[in-house]
Amino acid sequence: MRGIIIEKGTIVYYGNAAGYVSGNKAVVDPLFESQEMQDFLNRQKDISEVKWVDGVFDRLSNGQKETHELTLLKNCRIWQLKPESDILMRFISYDQMKKDFGEPNPQDYQVVYDGEVESNSLESIYTKFNTAHPPSYTGHSLSMSDVVELYDGEGSEFHYCDRFGFKQIDFEAPSQSQTMQL
Repeated sequence: MRGIIIEKGTIVYYGNAAGYVSGNKAVVDPLFESQEMQDFLNRQKDISEVKWVDGVFDRLSNGQKETHELTLLKNCRIWQLKPESDILMRFISYDQMKKDFGEPNPQDYQVVYDGEVESNSLESIYTKFNTAHPPSYTGHSLSMSDVVELYDGEGSEFHYCDRFGFKQIDFEAPSQSQTMQL
C-alpha cells in the first residue's frame, strides 16, 4: 500500500481521508501537514495551490466523502456596531432597524473578526461566535444587529443577524478613499 494517494478526488494519507482536490487546489487538514505530504502534493502536476484548512478530516470522516459535497470554505468577517453608534440601534431586528434608522450602514459598524471558520453555514457560525470564540475575536457574542460577511475571491455576501435566523442585505463596506475623506 502506498502511503499517500489521490482516489476519486480525495487525498488519502495511509488510509485516512486527509483532504480533497478541487480544480487545481488541494484542500488538506493541517493534521496531515508534513514534509512527506508537501512533497507528494508538489509532485502532482494538476495541483498549483495547497490550502491547509482545519476541520477537513472531520468533514470527510463524517460522511462527506464526495468532493462535490465539500464546498470551499469562505472567509468570514463579523461586523458589530461601533461604540459611538446610537444605542437604540443595538440588538434590534432587521425590520426595526430599517424602520427606525434605514438600511444598516457600514459606517456605523466595525470589524471584530476577520478569518477562516470551519463552515459556510450561518447557523454554525452563529453557534461558534456564541460558544467558542476564536482567539482573535474582539466582539461580544453574536447578536441581533450584527452582520456576518462571507467572502472569497469572487465577492462578499452580507447577512444581518435577525430575531430568528439571518436576512441577506446589501452592505458594502466603505472603501479606503471614502474613509479618508474629511
